[in-house]
Parts: sequence; C-alpha cells; structure tokens
Amino acid sequence: MLKSELVFLEIFRGAKTQKEIAERLGISLSTVNNALEPLARIGAIEKRNFGLRLVDREKALIYWASARNLEKDIVYKTRAELPVSGIEGLMPSGVAFTAFTGFRLRFREVPADYSEVYVYADDEGVAELKKRFPQKEGPANLTVLSKPENFAAEKIVPNELLFVDLWNLKEWYAREFLKALRQKMGLEQ
Repeated sequence: MLKSELVFLEIFRGAKTQKEIAERLGISLSTVNNALEPLARIGAIEKRNFGLRLVDREKALIYWASARNLEKDIVYKTRAELPVSGIEGLMPSGVAFTAFTGFRLRFREVPADYSEVYVYADDEGVAELKKRFPQKEGPANLTVLSKPENFAAEKIVPNELLFVDLWNLKEWYAREFLKALRQKMGLEQ
C-alpha cells in the first residue's frame, strides 16, 4: 500500500494534524503534505495552519478508490478447492479480512453470494498461507494483499479500506457489496 494511502486511512481514523499523521506512520511531513494535496484541491479536506479537517468523506473515499491500484499489493493468489467458508476458517491469526468476507464479518450479512476471499497478511502470514493453500492452477479464489508494517492488528480492515477494496474488484457482486456498504456508512442518498 502506498504511503499516501496510509495517510488517507489516518485521516479517516480521525487524525487532526499533519504532524500527528507523520509521527503515527513514521514518515516525513512533506510526504504527508504531498499526499493530502489532491484531497485539499478537490475540497475533500480543509488544511489549516494548525490542523486539518475532513470536509467531504465520500469525495475523499472516491478519490482514494479511483487512485488505488489493488493489483500492486497482491503478494499471493491461488485456487483452493474448498468452499469460501472453508477457506475463511483456515485463515491464520494476524490476517485482516477485506472485501466480501470483511463485509460479512463486520455486518453479519451478505448482499450477494461470493466465491473469493481477500485478506491482508504480513510476511509471516503469507508464508503460513502458502503452506495452508499451496499454489494451484485455476481461477484464484484466495488473494493475499501485502499488509503494511504499521497496519492495525484488526481482524477486519476499517470500513474506508473495505470501501476502497470493493470499489477495485471486478466481480459483479462487488457492486452489490459496495452498494450495501455505502448504506451502512451513510453515503447513500
């Protein structure tokens, strides 16, 4: 995940200053400022002398979703000859669910049937996943994304990252999940 995307996530987590974001992420103030510039330009955030404020949550989310390249974060894909529930049940500790499973676990509902599992994992988690789900030919139904070092230890990614990841998936039912998530987040008009 790009540093700018981690900056966006910190804004959604309630960061009030660029300095706070820089310290949380261990990056420079100039990196934070450069990441925030597009959001300020489109009016999604307001930069002040001593802080910043999220002005338009939906606009910021859509900007991030449009800029995100999920493919760059994929570290492993394979085909598991198991139902989705079987794949989900064999996940090692430390992974963070996103996309369809993340939505199901957070809201205890599914807007549509799904057949793929997406997770974030660190290097240790990826190694364990490769043991549990060896490389196999066929359409991938398990996709592992690189988990940033400073990523929270949550079992499910935050709603904002869930939104961005769903936005970037090609499966037809991603749209159904995204529509339901928009409602849950209060973004539907």
